[in-house]
This record gives sequence, C-alpha cells and structure tokens, in this order.
Amino acid sequence: MASSMPLDQQVNQGQQSLTGDSFIRQHLRKLSPYQPILPFEVLSIKLGRKPEDIIKIDANENPYGPPPEASNMQHHTPFLIQALGQLKFPYIYPDPESRRLRDALSKDSGLESNHILVGCGADELIDLIMRCVLDPGDKIVDCPPTFTMYEFDAAVNGAHVIKVPRKSDFSLNVELIADAVEREKPKCIFLTSPNNPDGSIINEQDLFKILEMPILVVLDEAYIEFSGLESKMKWVKKHDNLIVLRTFSKRAGLAGLRVGYGAFPLSIIEYLWRAKQPYNVSVAAEVAACAALQNATYLENVKEMLIQERERLFKLLKEIPFLNPYPSYSNFILCEVTSGKNAKKLKEDLAKMGVMIRHYDKKEMKGYVRVSVGKPEHTNALMKCLKSLS
Repeated sequence: MASSMPLDQQVNQGQQSLTGDSFIRQHLRKLSPYQPILPFEVLSIKLGRKPEDIIKIDANENPYGPPPEASNMQHHTPFLIQALGQLKFPYIYPDPESRRLRDALSKDSGLESNHILVGCGADELIDLIMRCVLDPGDKIVDCPPTFTMYEFDAAVNGAHVIKVPRKSDFSLNVELIADAVEREKPKCIFLTSPNNPDGSIINEQDLFKILEMPILVVLDEAYIEFSGLESKMKWVKKHDNLIVLRTFSKRAGLAGLRVGYGAFPLSIIEYLWRAKQPYNVSVAAEVAACAALQNATYLENVKEMLIQERERLFKLLKEIPFLNPYPSYSNFILCEVTSGKNAKKLKEDLAKMGVMIRHYDKKEMKGYVRVSVGKPEHTNALMKCLKSLS
C-alpha cells in the first residue's frame, strides 16, 4: 500500500524506496476523475452495434456535423476533407497566435481580434483562466446544477468551491451569490447561459448585478446560438471583470477537433497569452474552424433545424407519462423522471435499444435525464423506444 506521508518526511525518515504517488501534489491524490461520455467506438463494442446504428443523443453534439461541402467547389467534396487535404505544411508547428482564425472570429463577432484568444476547446480556456487567476486555497463560486468542469478544474488547481444552488426553476439566486461574494471573498464565478443541463438563460438584469460585484465573471456561452440571444462578447470592452467563452463544438459540429475561443478584457488577456501553451490549437482545428465560418448559411440553417426539432421533441416528451420536460433555450432538453421510474434504469433500457441519453444519479440532479436534440429520425427512434417502456 502506497504511503500517504509527504515526500520530504519520507526522505527525512531515511526510507530506502519511494512510491510514485509520493511525487504527486497532495490535493490531487484525492481528486476524482472527470466522467466523460463514452466515444462511438467504445459504445459500438459495448452495445454490439455498428456506430451508425446507435442514436447518440447524450452529449449535446451537433448531429449534422460541419458543412458537408465547400461552397466554392464545383465538385461535391466533403468540405472538411477538402480543407484538411489542402494543408501545405502539416509538418510545421501551427501559428501560436491563431491569427487567421482570430481575424475570422473578429469579423464574425464584431469584436476586435486583440480581445480574442483561441483554445483547444473552451475546456482548455477554463483551466487556463483558473491557472492565471487562482492561487491554491482561493475560492470560486459555482451555481449548481451546471457544467461540472468548473468544479473539477477548481479541484485540479487547488481552489475551494463555494456552491450557491440555483432556484427550483434553475434561475440564479443573485441574493445568495451576493452574500457569498461578501462573506467568502471568492476570486471568480462561472456562469453558463444557456445553462447545462437545464437550458435556462440568465437575464441581463441579473448579469448586471453580478458584474457590479468585486468578482471575475466567466460567462460560458457554449450554447448561445440556440437561444435567440446576442452574445455578450462585446461587453468585455466595458466590463473589466468579464470573460465570455464560446465554442465550435455545438455551433459548427467540430466537437472532435476541439476548438473554443474566448473574449477577454485587454487587462486580462495579456497574462493568458503569457501562460498558454504556445501551440495549443492544431493546424487542422484552425483550418476547419475557418472553413466553417466561411459557410455561415449552412451554420444558420442547421441552427434553425435544431431549434425546430427541439420544439417538436419537447411536445413529444410531454406526452410520455413518466417524463416531465423543462423548456430549453439550448440543443438539449432536461427531463425529470417521474411515476416511480428510475432514471438510471431508463438510460440503460434505452441503451439496450441503441439509444443513448444522459442520466444523472448524483447531487441535485438525481432522478433526471437529459436528451440532446438530434435529427427528426433520432427523435422518432427515441419516441418509439420510450413508448415501448410506458
């Protein structure tokens, strides 16, 4: 059994051999790993089905993927294959400043590129922000239920999490947030709008109140495209304590290539430039993201199809007697599992039929499932399975 005694004490006691975990930082020895969604290949083997026979609506991925063809091509070559196939220098390190993509994002958002930083997914930027802002022992405010990466990354960085639970309708409890900020003196707060897992949005009045507090506000807009709201990216020019995060995973169907970006006040972004890994965004990821931005019509059409399907899915889920769906501004719908049914068993029963949904078995979300919005045929398959379980 490995010794839990700190390394220096082991050395001082003259122990002859050290175990590997003696070198690991103390707070990380108790860290529980993040639980990601299983990839297609693993699901395929586990379920004994071909990947194309699995209805995967458990991770809020965009089922339409990136634009299928390049808009300026006479031949219908898949756009991503064509864009990546034209890479001239794949053996050369990528641009450490992702200049081409940041310029494209500036045109897309209306915000100057010197406010924009690109990451290997928004996840990398969440961790980078924490590494630049938090000393071990510092505190963050988290508003569960929400995206669990904030709590996870805080633990990795040795920070303490002050939890301010949301109200029963999943809206923020601004009064309790203000109390926590005054009492605990946290460094930053992470807010998601639309929120994951329920799809609710933060109203501007509440956001203004929080921005007036002495705390760094990180606003995660991973699902903003489906909300009908305008991004708050431009707000970073007038709020020195605001960071806004975005991603290509949902909007452009590029979850597998890991491209996220953020809008930062100039007084903050200079330090993130110093601390980030120099070649954090691959050549392939930058090329794919730029190509996606060149096909705005496709992105808009896919967004509209997913919003329409969300409304259809919501109405159909309301007809299932053991589900209570919540209205959503995102590309997923949260459902309370009622009538004595077990959320985990529901997920398992659907998985046996080749339909993957997300279930929650811990903390505030025990007894809930989340269904990502897919194509119409995905909804049809889900409803057929749910009705067979009624």
